[in-house]
Amino acid sequence: MDKFVKLTGVAAPLPVVNIDTDMIIPKDYLKTIKRTGLGKGLFAEARYNEDGSVNPDFVLNKPAYQNATILVAGDNFGCGSSREHAPWALLDFGIRCVISTSFADIFYNNCFKNGILPIVVSQEDLDKLMDDASRGSNAILTVDLEAQEITGPDGGRIGFEIDAFRRHCLLNGLDDIGLTLEKAPAIDTFEKQAATSRPWA
Repeated sequence: MDKFVKLTGVAAPLPVVNIDTDMIIPKDYLKTIKRTGLGKGLFAEARYNEDGSVNPDFVLNKPAYQNATILVAGDNFGCGSSREHAPWALLDFGIRCVISTSFADIFYNNCFKNGILPIVVSQEDLDKLMDDASRGSNAILTVDLEAQEITGPDGGRIGFEIDAFRRHCLLNGLDDIGLTLEKAPAIDTFEKQAATSRPWA
């Protein structure tokens, strides 16, 4: 998993509440267990018209936001079914950080396991960040995980809280497998001791 230390990029505004995982990645794209290639399905029902053509009015299709790496979204982001394809699709598109006032628990946890930083802020701070994100190609935010701080295009700063363990995992690029591998020497020692003390096992 890629480390998340500091991210500077375009922030796309998505002022919609209760964005569920089916909106993030429709069920038609759930036939694969690969984590790549799902970016094309991200918000597919909003990004594309019924005939398959691109909807120019959807924020991520607008030229200023096509390379967005940060999403500023409405309350209760990621609600609905517990599909891990949702963070996979965001990551494959290039989104590394989602900022909202609240997240559905399962989606929130899945983000950390896949290298995405979900940040919870107050409604007042979200309103400010949504305004920053509405500046098009000038909607540049810097998210500093070490400092736990978001810096806006005007230099304004907003702090955020995050669980220390999850912060450690993102800063070091550790998913569940990476965490296990950190214990590899201890596991190896245990297995050798077990083989010696219980040769029949």
